[in-house]
Amino acid sequence: MKEIGQKIRDRRVELGINQQTLADLAEVGINTVVAIERGTGNPSINTLQKIVSVLGMEINVV
Repeated sequence: MKEIGQKIRDRRVELGINQQTLADLAEVGINTVVAIERGTGNPSINTLQKIVSVLGMEINVV
């Protein structure tokens, strides 16, 4: 989860948006975004999909 969180954080910073804006756009709580970026959260696939969609990323399941 830490690797995923780091990739999400890197992309968010690259786009120049803060955590609150990402949370608002993805319609999730700020605490969810913070936990995911720290690698401490346990989000559902649906929540991750919302976040990565806002960031223009994809989830690849192998």
